[in-house]
Amino acid sequence: MSAAPLRSLAERAFQWSALTTTGRFLLQFVAQVVLARLLGPDNYGVYGIGMVVLTFAAFLSGNAFSYILMLKDQVDEDDVRFAFTWQAIAGVACAAAVWAGAQPLAGFFGDPRVAPMVRWMSAACLLTALAGPATCLLQRELNFRALGLVQLASYGLGYLAVGVPLALAGWGPQALAAACVTQAALALVGCYAVRPHALRPRLRHPLAADVWDTGRTVFSTNVINWLLTNLDRLLIGRMLNAQSVGLYSVAYNIASIPNVLLVGALQPTFLAAGARLQQQPQQLARAWLTLLACVLVFLMPAATVMALLARDLVLVLYGPAWAPAGWVMAVLFLCVPAFACWGLSTPVLWNTGRKHLEVRLQLPVLVAALPAWWLAAPHGIRAVALVSAAVILVRTVAIAAACMHALAVPAGVLLRHVARGLLLAAVCAAAVLAGREAVERLHAPLATLLAGGAAGLLAALAMVALRPDLLGAEAHRVLHRLVPAIGPAWATEPHP
Repeated sequence: MSAAPLRSLAERAFQWSALTTTGRFLLQFVAQVVLARLLGPDNYGVYGIGMVVLTFAAFLSGNAFSYILMLKDQVDEDDVRFAFTWQAIAGVACAAAVWAGAQPLAGFFGDPRVAPMVRWMSAACLLTALAGPATCLLQRELNFRALGLVQLASYGLGYLAVGVPLALAGWGPQALAAACVTQAALALVGCYAVRPHALRPRLRHPLAADVWDTGRTVFSTNVINWLLTNLDRLLIGRMLNAQSVGLYSVAYNIASIPNVLLVGALQPTFLAAGARLQQQPQQLARAWLTLLACVLVFLMPAATVMALLARDLVLVLYGPAWAPAGWVMAVLFLCVPAFACWGLSTPVLWNTGRKHLEVRLQLPVLVAALPAWWLAAPHGIRAVALVSAAVILVRTVAIAAACMHALAVPAGVLLRHVARGLLLAAVCAAAVLAGREAVERLHAPLATLLAGGAAGLLAALAMVALRPDLLGAEAHRVLHRLVPAIGPAWATEPHP
């Protein structure tokens, strides 16, 4: 496919992905707040432990065998049958292992409520694995309209239509578990209904070696990513208590919602479109730099504003019982741009024949992070959050450096976008602090939240209107495409 039709198709895919991602953001935000207030930090902490287990199991059984369906130039029925067969085998094996490990995990965390939670998660693990082939086929075809709508509906029905009523009925943490399983089941049914595929088993395949190589790489990559993303909560649960896990999990979940949804919207689109640009490194480099420019220029100021308002946000949404989560949330909000850059850089490694680098570059980070988290955990969730922030930053720098080398992009090109983001963030931060100071005497979290947020937003809009050159050419072009009234890009920077 030529560059122009592919760009048009990718843009439509991104638009639908962004639209449905925004809907999921709103649903997830509402569900998180309502369920956290209903259940409290202790019950929410049990759910947080269960989600850590589910994430690990889903990594093991998820899309490891289906990933090849996105990366191949052509896909036939035998490819799909082979991927689905081994995906189902992996899902059954992981679900059985999770079920068997429920009681030992409850003993490890010292909380009997963990066992039934983990058993619920074993069912979600199997359902997620079975949905893998249909999900990857939809991503391959850039059908993010259907995929996004399925994910939007399944989350809303699972957590709002099932989770909230069960929480009100006194189910405690099991309400969240039932919501998770319901969401996974609905996503499976919806994805398969939109993109049906052959279900007949096929254990052997001429390209089995390629599939197994990709599967092994996805497996090892997922394990490393899971450890770097979840070990902090595991150690909090082991060395502190479920309430600390609940406080940390709420802070982590809310702070990562924009990042998870942004990467969830852009990464599959970029990976699928980038697979068709493997022989055009300059086009791939241009697309990657445009994505990172937008993240750094737009997300850094937004993350800074949210970090400064994090404590007020916690008090308004969750109440005084959740106040200790505010400081942790502020630190994690500041990490959002870095984590987004990491998530949008890994597809470059996969599409330039360097897929094994993701594990090799992050393994030393894990080796250093484990003792750091272990030493930090006894000092509370603030110390753990600082270590987690350092881990995210180091991971991002390592992966981004590898991508710059792969695409022959000079470091100065990316550093210019970092400098722009920091400048814009500093201006927005000053505006937020001034807005909060103006109403501080009221001692009302809602007033400081609204005043600070409004001041930060007005500062951002003023900079776009008065000094659009501060955005840089790449970010300005993207903004012009989304909001034509802003005017065309004022300059064109050289591309690698």
